[in-house]
Amino acid sequence: MHIDELLSLPEVEHTGDNSGVFYGLQVPADWGQGRTTFGGLTAGMVYSAISRFIGEERVLRAFNTNFVGPTSLDTPFEIQVTRLREGKNVSHFEGKLIQDGKVCVACQACFGGNRTSKIRVENHQVHAMAPPKKAQFIPQIPKVTPKFLRHFDLAIVDGGVPFTGRKSSHYHGFMRFTQAPEAFNEAHLITMIDAWPPTLLQMMKWPAPASTVTWNLEFIHPHRPVTGADWFAYQAHTRQAADGYGHTEATIWDKDNEVVAISRQTVAVFD
Repeated sequence: MHIDELLSLPEVEHTGDNSGVFYGLQVPADWGQGRTTFGGLTAGMVYSAISRFIGEERVLRAFNTNFVGPTSLDTPFEIQVTRLREGKNVSHFEGKLIQDGKVCVACQACFGGNRTSKIRVENHQVHAMAPPKKAQFIPQIPKVTPKFLRHFDLAIVDGGVPFTGRKSSHYHGFMRFTQAPEAFNEAHLITMIDAWPPTLLQMMKWPAPASTVTWNLEFIHPHRPVTGADWFAYQAHTRQAADGYGHTEATIWDKDNEVVAISRQTVAVFD
């Protein structure tokens, strides 16, 4: 199923002045990630639900996700949205993906409108990677490669393939959807950023589980318009890892080499 179909949620059922529910949602098996649904997609769907409650004058500034438990592919779920507070300049929302009465994904989104300010600090961080001509990362291997990866083009520039026992713990490369979205928005960006595997997997010598526990995204504004066919640059580094947990930080650039998002994750590894 195309990403646009999955992110185009049904009409919301309002359950109060500050809340609403999207019922009967389900994801096809080709978006699977082991025993759960690909986390980037579930986070993107929760954001899509939250975005129905916000006006165009306020843009997404930060999006925090906790992957509380696995989301089964063969069971319908719902997304509940609650408006926590809507002030003069900033809006805070909470979104929960609930399946079988249990919270599987919990997100908080912060939106802020533009204000007149004399404070301005330019972001001059750029990358030196040449744009790829085609995808080059992990081939589709049955029962090894996560199914959801078929929906993404990943082009690795530096770093190692998972489970190859490397000493490195970083990824540099590019990403885009295999089938370009019709109109690219924040929900697509959230979904796509999570397509890269955890940086620590390349250090393992054989397949073992690893999963994101918490994920924080910050979005840089203003930025230039982008399209669904664009390559986005990605550089992720491990800040620290010990006792079965790793902490990573990534920067994402658009086709014009401008930073559009910063990503931080806490990852649990079971090696």
